[in-house]
Amino acid sequence: MHHQAHPLLKHGKSDSENQEANYIVKSKNTFSYVIVLIVCFLIYFLGTDGFRAFTAETARVNQLKDQQPKLPEVMLEDHLNRVYGFDQFEGKYLFITFFYASCSSICIELEGNMAKVYEAIPKTYLGKDIVFLSITFDPTRDLPARLKSYHDYFTDEHDSWRMARINNHEEQERLLERLGVIVIPDDQGNFAHNSAFYLIDQHGELLDVLDYKNVEQAIQKVKHILNSEGGEQV
Repeated sequence: MHHQAHPLLKHGKSDSENQEANYIVKSKNTFSYVIVLIVCFLIYFLGTDGFRAFTAETARVNQLKDQQPKLPEVMLEDHLNRVYGFDQFEGKYLFITFFYASCSSICIELEGNMAKVYEAIPKTYLGKDIVFLSITFDPTRDLPARLKSYHDYFTDEHDSWRMARINNHEEQERLLERLGVIVIPDDQGNFAHNSAFYLIDQHGELLDVLDYKNVEQAIQKVKHILNSEGGEQV
């Protein structure tokens, strides 16, 4: 098979000239490959939010951590019919989950793992330095009596771990949006939703979003912040 010589490699030229031309051709090819790699790298880097966002959920969590939004003003009604806002917890950390009592799958695991975190924290900190708060996004069905039954399945502590609903729809939507909680109802009375542990600082600002399946990580994170505040090993 006849191969056509590259235009730079002319017949009649010396070997040194052809070697130089060959070097130029290889250099141009190498440069082209490098440019392609750089472009692919930049596209991937930007498209994954600096390698962090491999999924939409990861991107959402990373954005929340960067923004550290403040909790909006809402009125909570808890499992003991007590009504108050987030200012009730000023000066305390909050460990928050979002659920609905009719959920038969992910919410049970979510709250069960929350209970494991709760039980791992020394009682001297519970209620005094940190409050656990489970908020339903199904307030029409999750009335205080139902919330109490659900609450009592996991704990008998009514101040350090509370379950509550938000009666005002606009307030509820504002809170869900602020923390990036996605809730999609179906026609069977169920909801498709994302789940996580939300750690709020003493001034009502988001401190961290934690994987609810990684219980040990959540325990260590909570212990670390309590240790930093109290100056004693937790």
